[in-house]
Amino acid sequence: MVSGSDGGAGQAARPRRADAQRNKEALLDAAAAIFVRSGVEAPVRDIAAAAGVGTGTIYRHFPTRAELIIAVYRHQVEACAEAGPALTASSASPYAALGGWISLFVDFLITKHGLAAVLQSDNADFATLHSYFLDRLVPVCARLLDAAAAAGEIRSDIPPIELMRGVGNLCIGASGNPDYDARRLVGLLVAGLRLPQ
Repeated sequence: MVSGSDGGAGQAARPRRADAQRNKEALLDAAAAIFVRSGVEAPVRDIAAAAGVGTGTIYRHFPTRAELIIAVYRHQVEACAEAGPALTASSASPYAALGGWISLFVDFLITKHGLAAVLQSDNADFATLHSYFLDRLVPVCARLLDAAAAAGEIRSDIPPIELMRGVGNLCIGASGNPDYDARRLVGLLVAGLRLPQ
C-alpha cells in the first residue's frame, strides 16, 4: 500500500516538474524579448503576461531582477551553445553550419544591448557571466571552425576567440544607428573566411 501510494505521488510530481520547467523557459524567452524591446527595467507584469504566467511565478523563480537578468543571459548562451551541434547535423556543409551559427551569435549579441549596462555592474554574479559565456561558446565555435577547415572550406589558422571578437566588434555599431547593418558586415567577414573552391 505504501509503495503504491509513493509511486502515485512520484508520477504526479513528474508532470508538475515538467510544467514548471516549461513555464520557466517560456518566462525566460518572454523576458529576453521584452528586455530587447523595452530594456531591463520593463515591468514584471509585462514579462508575466508575455509568458502566460502570473507575476508570482516570476518572483518564485527569480526573487530579484538581477537574478532574472542573469538567468535570461545564461538561457540565451545555452541556446547558442546547443545550436552548434544541431547545425552541424542539419547543414549542407561544415561552412554552412559555421555561417548559421555565426548568424545566431550575431542575433545573441545584437539583442543583448539592453543588458549591457547591467552586465557591466559591480555585482559579483555578473562578473562570472563573461567567463561562462567564453567557456560555453568558444569551444562550440572552435568545433565549427575545425570541421570547416578539415573539409577544406576555410583556412585552418583562425582562432575562435578572434573570430568571435571580430563579430562582436562589428555588432557594437548596431546600437543606436538604424543605418548600420551588422548582419551584412558579419556576412562579409564570414564570406572572407572561405577558401576558393
